[in-house]
Amino acid sequence: MNPAARRELFERLRAANPSPRTELVYASPYQLLVAVVLSAQATDKSVNLATARLFRDAGTPARMVALGVGGLEDYIRTIGLYRTKAKNVIALSRILLEEHGGQVPAEREALERLPGVGRKTANVVLNTAFGQPTVAVDTHIFRVANRTGLAPGRDPLEVEQKLVKSTPPEFLRDAHHWLILHGRYVCLARKPQCPRCPIRDLCRFKDKTRDV
Repeated sequence: MNPAARRELFERLRAANPSPRTELVYASPYQLLVAVVLSAQATDKSVNLATARLFRDAGTPARMVALGVGGLEDYIRTIGLYRTKAKNVIALSRILLEEHGGQVPAEREALERLPGVGRKTANVVLNTAFGQPTVAVDTHIFRVANRTGLAPGRDPLEVEQKLVKSTPPEFLRDAHHWLILHGRYVCLARKPQCPRCPIRDLCRFKDKTRDV
């Protein structure tokens, strides 16, 4: 996709959704971090259902640590891999208290040292909580970037690097949200909704669908 088409793509996505936001519900950078950790291999909807009660009772690192692994498991049993996630959330909460004054760091290296936090999770937190121009490449963004020709790559890191390099700066902060929502609701994995796609004519995908 050439620069003009790339700019037009983002202009259209911005026109359709001027202020894109994550669908995870949170009230602080810490709650966002926990929600993203819990969302691995789970839907945002399932995470929101669990965290609505969890964050009411344990919405800070101190309260989470006081809850303990067993206590946290009771809140998140409906989420996949809940036992491992409970251990990671309690461990990262303890590290935040001991090393960061209970605050979520705004640096990638510090975030990625936390249990359960990889590059994708760090990118989400840096972008959504701190407004940094990062792109967290999940399965939706990986699919959209490759299918449309926006930023084809063999793995998430290659796609991320291409998106960061080629996306016009004015769109970079929100690019993550636009692309993930587009992949979640329009550019579906099994049957993309091409007839109602706002970027259909820009897309390089050869097998466009004719009906929804």
